[in-house]
Amino acid sequence: MKLPTFLPMFFCRASLLFALGGLVIACQEDSSTTSASAYLGGEIINPKDRTVYITTTDARAIDTLTLDDRNRFLYKFDSLVPGLYSFRLSAADGLEHQIVLVEPNDSIMLRLNTLEFDESLVYTGKGAKKNNYLINLFLESEQDDKKVLGFSQLSPKAFEAHVDSMKALKLKALKKFSSENTVSKRFINLIETNINYDYYLSKEVYPFVNYSSSERNIIKSLPESFYAYRTDIDYSIQNVRDYFPYYPFLKHHFENLALTEHFKTSNDSILNRKCLGYNLTRLKLIDSLVKNDDMKNQLLINTAIEFISDNKNVKDYDSLLVSFKAKSTDRYHTDYLNNIVASLKVLKPGNKLPKLYVYDIDNNTHTLNQLVKNKPTVMYFWRQSYLRHYQDSHKKIEELKVKYPEINFVALNINETSSQAWKDHLKQYKYPTKSEYLFVDPKKAKQDLAIYPINKVILLDNQGKIINAQTNMFSLHFEKQLLEALNQ
Repeated sequence: MKLPTFLPMFFCRASLLFALGGLVIACQEDSSTTSASAYLGGEIINPKDRTVYITTTDARAIDTLTLDDRNRFLYKFDSLVPGLYSFRLSAADGLEHQIVLVEPNDSIMLRLNTLEFDESLVYTGKGAKKNNYLINLFLESEQDDKKVLGFSQLSPKAFEAHVDSMKALKLKALKKFSSENTVSKRFINLIETNINYDYYLSKEVYPFVNYSSSERNIIKSLPESFYAYRTDIDYSIQNVRDYFPYYPFLKHHFENLALTEHFKTSNDSILNRKCLGYNLTRLKLIDSLVKNDDMKNQLLINTAIEFISDNKNVKDYDSLLVSFKAKSTDRYHTDYLNNIVASLKVLKPGNKLPKLYVYDIDNNTHTLNQLVKNKPTVMYFWRQSYLRHYQDSHKKIEELKVKYPEINFVALNINETSSQAWKDHLKQYKYPTKSEYLFVDPKKAKQDLAIYPINKVILLDNQGKIINAQTNMFSLHFEKQLLEALNQ
């Protein structure tokens, strides 16, 4: 069984939360099944779900376990295929997961608190050191993101010197760790690939995060050797869709390539993510360079959804669909995109929302339109697994409520779990429940309202008519939209 996933791309790195995945070719010593066994187990503090899913890193299910009365689990790999695996605490909320490198005779135990998922994770037992190294590398990379953003305001030459130095320090640390511990070639190749693609990612995002000039001028100013590493890129490494630096690298790499091509045939000087031609070029480049179907299909669907989420011109959707269908071999993605486009065409300004039902905290049922209450209304969405978004969005709404008391703010949970889990989560984080609702049929709601990405917001007038079905509360222009809604 394969659990279908779409990778949300809110930010260049943090969007993937802690999505480290498998690198079967680059970190492989022997991918064949062995007669050796291995164990993976641990304790989950504050579990939101009693089930633990053991999967491959491309989301193929291995086994499903239930936490015992002490919130512990244990799994035995009888015929181990050495490599990276993922343990997920909820199949529906697939983002809350972690990876572990499992090799013959390992006995790896973990301990984590779901309230501080990444920071609290610690491994013990045989095989623990290499996995703690992976965790620390990720946490270090999160801190490096801030440094890279600061360096990105420097000249290309100065920026390159800084990121070269960061890469060299990481490789030096790996050499020291390898000399002091017994590690496999698989582990060394994995870390080296992580470091390299993290470095490549920093170089690819530079034109987009340097604010001193237009993207056209920045690209023109780059030294000829700035992207010399591109001759070493492997576009189709097997089973790496969730490997942390690899997928975001490919995303920004294709953005960069497409923008360079777009500038050759247009007079544009800046990146316009809403531009149809630029996005058609992205799809074309992905199709021509990525040979692995799974990776290519994932890049194609995320590019397509990102475009229709940014672009409010529904007339462009059909052109994008034609290009997408000619390139993707995934029927599920095609059906999904068709449904999203059809839903967005219905969600035009001036229309009312589809008839969808929600529960309030007391289990009473309402339609979405009944929540408007003769006020301009902001409807925003959340789910338990996107904890950071849940906290940030609710904090932002509390601020907006003070500034705009005439506006009605409605929180809609899209989890396909029990209503009790929703209530427990609200209670745990102590947010007011008066304007919190849970969809009766989350799957239908996500399709009919085209809820992707999760930070999408729907703005309605006081009659429940759509003003904007694809806005964002974190946008610089959001408060201007609220004022316009009040003045209608």
